[in-house]
Amino acid sequence: MIIGAHFLLYSKDPEADRAFFRDVLGFRSTDAGQGWLIFALPPAELGIHPMDKELSQQHASHPMLGASMYLMCADVHSFVASLKVRNIQCSEVQPVGWGITTTILLPSGGAIGLYQPTHETALNLK
Repeated sequence: MIIGAHFLLYSKDPEADRAFFRDVLGFRSTDAGQGWLIFALPPAELGIHPMDKELSQQHASHPMLGASMYLMCADVHSFVASLKVRNIQCSEVQPVGWGITTTILLPSGGAIGLYQPTHETALNLK
């Protein structure tokens, strides 16, 4: 029986990005030891997309599919404005076929996606 999902976000500065998720985004966490925070995520959904080239990495000695992380919000413009007040940079907000999207620049220099879906979501399925 599946009890949940665990996502890995690779970072060049994990401590700074953990602080961002904790302090800026307000994600609750538990300390798995030595400051290794494991974050509770908001409800999630999974889309399976076709690959146009090889996108995999090794983890635990196994080849694994690559993934992209997008946080979802109800009003992307408002959320980006709230980040800007905290000096958090985002890319230009732009409409795409499936929503209104941007990327959030993390303290490590990496980025995650943020979007306001314009499609029906799977978040409230029973």
